[in-house]
Amino acid sequence: MSVAAATPLLHRLGGVASAHGLPDLAGRLDELHSWMRRDLAGFEAELGQLPAGQRIVQRAARHLLDLGGKHLRPMCVALASRLGHGFGDDARAMAVAVELVHTATLLHDDVVDQGDSRRGAPAARCLWGNAASVFAGDWLLVQALQRIRASRVPGALDRMLAVIDEMILAESLQLERRGRLAADLDDYFQVVEGKTASLFRWALWAGGRAGRVDDDACAALEGFGLHLGVAFQMIDDLLDLTGDPRVTGKELHADLREGKMTCALALAAGRDAGLAGALGEALAADVPLPAALIEHIRLALERTGALADARAMAGERIARAVDCLQRVPDGPARAALVTVAEATAHRER
Repeated sequence: MSVAAATPLLHRLGGVASAHGLPDLAGRLDELHSWMRRDLAGFEAELGQLPAGQRIVQRAARHLLDLGGKHLRPMCVALASRLGHGFGDDARAMAVAVELVHTATLLHDDVVDQGDSRRGAPAARCLWGNAASVFAGDWLLVQALQRIRASRVPGALDRMLAVIDEMILAESLQLERRGRLAADLDDYFQVVEGKTASLFRWALWAGGRAGRVDDDACAALEGFGLHLGVAFQMIDDLLDLTGDPRVTGKELHADLREGKMTCALALAAGRDAGLAGALGEALAADVPLPAALIEHIRLALERTGALADARAMAGERIARAVDCLQRVPDGPARAALVTVAEATAHRER
């Protein structure tokens, strides 16, 4: 794995920032790329050492890992560790572990959601079957937990076990609410905080703890991770409605067809009385959503201002994340975390 390949997310975000007329943010992302490339190259090298045997679960796992990813969570581990003693062996193990857990959830999600593509390529389940994809995810979870156990980061394993439990319960709540479009955002944020933000929280805490940052700063990093994770998921949900599949690597309206509640849909449902009923009937019929209904939803999202308001709410979460950093040591690492948070609002995949 080349050093240049270690930071694709920063390259992409820098280009997006430039395209949006944000030269200051683009410049800071370029500086962050230069600063982090060695740390992330080390992470990539260790990730590449994951056993790649001939068992079908290992091939399915490696398929998704080799497609690459944003690696935002490992980057958060590295930056948090740099607030203290730096990105050493323990922090690197935490970075690999969090990426393995995240990849495991994607393998499981593709089975649950019957997804056919992931990162612009066929999903593992389409190549090796649903069972192989599930067991590949399980195998990655074991690999992650073994690395955490072998590290010298006190409390990291117990916290990760709690996070996995939280993620499963959030997925269960999302499953129970599938197909029910409601204007109440409480369930939405409960799902997002458990399913997505919990792993960001762990990444920031584990990175700080591996870097021997003090308890108060680690708590602040957890708060940063919570709000960053929520904002990240909110933007992800918006990309499902408005993104370019050639850029995102995922089909447009996939979440919509699966009946998943998102912030923008909840806001629109509260402002368009007929929207929830029309979508609910279509989902209950268990047939592909009619093009006319998708267009109706698209127009309702724009007409009610739900898209703009959901994006503004994501921006508010990013501001709250940045505010949490007031309690961590000042310096390049804190400035870099601010840059990552601000760039999240402008990502396109």
